[in-house]
Amino acid sequence: MMIITGAAGFIGSCLVAEFNSKGFDDLILVDDFSNPNKIRNLDKKKYRERVERSVFFDWLDVNHQKVEFIFHIGARTDTTEFNMAVFDELNLNYSKRIWQDCTTYSIPLIYASSAATYGDGNLGYKDDPSLIPYLQPLNPYGISKNEFDKWVLIQEKAPPFWYGLKFFNVFGPNEYHKGRMGSVVFHAYNQVIASGSVSLFRSHKPEYKDGEQLRDFIYVNDVICVMEFLRTHRNNSGIYNLGTGRARTFLDLAYAVFLSMEKSPKILFVDTPEDIRDKYQYFTEADMTKLRSIGYYAPFSSLEEAIKEYIQQYLRGKQYR
Repeated sequence: MMIITGAAGFIGSCLVAEFNSKGFDDLILVDDFSNPNKIRNLDKKKYRERVERSVFFDWLDVNHQKVEFIFHIGARTDTTEFNMAVFDELNLNYSKRIWQDCTTYSIPLIYASSAATYGDGNLGYKDDPSLIPYLQPLNPYGISKNEFDKWVLIQEKAPPFWYGLKFFNVFGPNEYHKGRMGSVVFHAYNQVIASGSVSLFRSHKPEYKDGEQLRDFIYVNDVICVMEFLRTHRNNSGIYNLGTGRARTFLDLAYAVFLSMEKSPKILFVDTPEDIRDKYQYFTEADMTKLRSIGYYAPFSSLEEAIKEYIQQYLRGKQYR
């Protein structure tokens, strides 16, 4: 059996769907299952058992001999939360315990890191482990992810093989429950439905024009493909970037949303909220050399192709993967 933490969330539930599509349902789903909106991500999914996040380690102590793999996707991902204690508990200490148990019980592990660890990008976006101790994330979420990456790199003992994945800007189905933290594509689509226009953050840096801030946007289906490759690759343990390797502007994204909805573009600009303005990344672009070097050659979906599929197959009818 395989374990997926954060299984009721966005990426976790898409991973469940992928395994189900291949006829595999011997899955243990771990999460805080108290949010009814998030639980809808698991409708019609097939799995062996749900285990509450709070009792998972007790469960694992009893059942570890049956576990083939752990995908640790669960985390507190709110970049507007500034209570470091929350992240210490859910992102840092919980992840340390998973690592330790995977090491003790010899269970392979994939865990979610984040591009938020790169901060303002002044050290670049290369997944070189020697740079990780020097990164300066801009918010407590990014700090918690980087602190775990740093901790992992100094461990003398490790799972039989393991991968930490620095997710860049992931979007796609099953993010209906995320609210403010939903992807820009999700919010843009809903803005067009509500008002016929899309609001983008105004640039507060002279070197960037409004809407020309750049991010590496990656479709969740591509993220799942990489995780499945690594699950079977079973070599070259380490921390890897997971983006497309090509930064695109928010204007590119907005135009692709309008095109997929067959509507004329109408774009407005609003000030970046003050609570995140000095923590806002203006450019991210994953250096994908390392992942390619170990044999992952599949192409990533273009922004336009991915947005079209997301809107027309999922958002338009509020469908779930």
